[in-house]
Amino acid sequence: MDRRSFLLKGAALGCSAAASPLVTPMAFANAPGDNRLVVIILRGAMDGIDAFRPLGDPAYAALRPRLNDGNHQDLDGFWGLHPALKPLLPLWQKGEVGAVQATSTPYRDKRSHFDGQDILEAGFVQQGGDGSGWLNRLLTTMPGAAAETGYAIGRERMAILSGPAAASRWSPDANLQLSGQAQRLLEIVYHDDPLFRDAAAQAIQIAALVKEQEASEVEDADTMMMMEAVQSGGVHVNLADFAAAQLRGATRIASFSLGGWDTHQNQAFALKNALARLADTILTLRAQLGPVWDKTAVLCMTEFGRTAFENGTRGTDHGTGGAMLYAGGALRGGAIRGAWPGLDEAALYARRDVMPTSDVRALAGWVIRGLFGTSASDIENIVFPGLDLADDPGLLL
Repeated sequence: MDRRSFLLKGAALGCSAAASPLVTPMAFANAPGDNRLVVIILRGAMDGIDAFRPLGDPAYAALRPRLNDGNHQDLDGFWGLHPALKPLLPLWQKGEVGAVQATSTPYRDKRSHFDGQDILEAGFVQQGGDGSGWLNRLLTTMPGAAAETGYAIGRERMAILSGPAAASRWSPDANLQLSGQAQRLLEIVYHDDPLFRDAAAQAIQIAALVKEQEASEVEDADTMMMMEAVQSGGVHVNLADFAAAQLRGATRIASFSLGGWDTHQNQAFALKNALARLADTILTLRAQLGPVWDKTAVLCMTEFGRTAFENGTRGTDHGTGGAMLYAGGALRGGAIRGAWPGLDEAALYARRDVMPTSDVRALAGWVIRGLFGTSASDIENIVFPGLDLADDPGLLL
């Protein structure tokens, strides 16, 4: 039998053998200290002013005559919460969920998903970089960081944790239920190929660890109450479950992505579903992390925002300034932060988009600085080359 064509049911994970046919991606990392960071990439460009509606802005109603359906939760007399995010309201009221409006990467004008996501995950705009992601570069600044310090979770390659620093990956499709005989056969087939042999052994070990963790899920009263608020199952809940299991252990940094945010048409329906999945994800993390939640920061970042005005197909098009939703017991929530530029035509970027008033990388940089003690110099030169951290936005408690 040709060992390179040997197939197993499902996909397994590994952190050192991308060439192995057993490997599919998801990313995590462990580091010194007790604080945790979870970065969730919202692929497709979330409409920040639909998720968090600036109802007090006099221009909003005219720009969104159909999307502004009046079905929202008032937050402070100016901002309204999209109804699909209402399950997060108890966490909002506890100060464990918040948002920053009018933020973006430095990416401008072309509004390409691919370029925007590359910049968001790489952390810098310059072309010809080394292909590393900013979370991986963060790991290089952490003495004692190991492969389990950082975890990339999901089916697709997570550029944000790619790079020279060791990090682990996992996919929710991993299914490596092998009998003893099958494991022995695998060892024989891969015996003379060190790369595949070691990758297979690692995959089997990690699969066993996942099974062990699933068997010892946290099931206290608080967890059960939180999970009752989750509206549906699905891959997003699996991602959050696995992330929480790792973060309760040695892992300190986790990243995964959620799709479904490109709402050119029928946004009322599409965004409702995407926001519901995001709410489920955060509630699952909150429930499964237990006391670790108090040491955790969750940053939900998207490649850019959407147009300030709705289009003719009851949707919105690619824009510039957007919103970053954040959560976690380590952060100061219960508010919409950021300098709001307004929606008057003269205040819009290119007379069409929300004007960015902050760099989303700086928001992440200050969170990193507070969680891990990373120096400002390392953040501005290694993690986000060329970044100006500017003033502390006050996200950390």
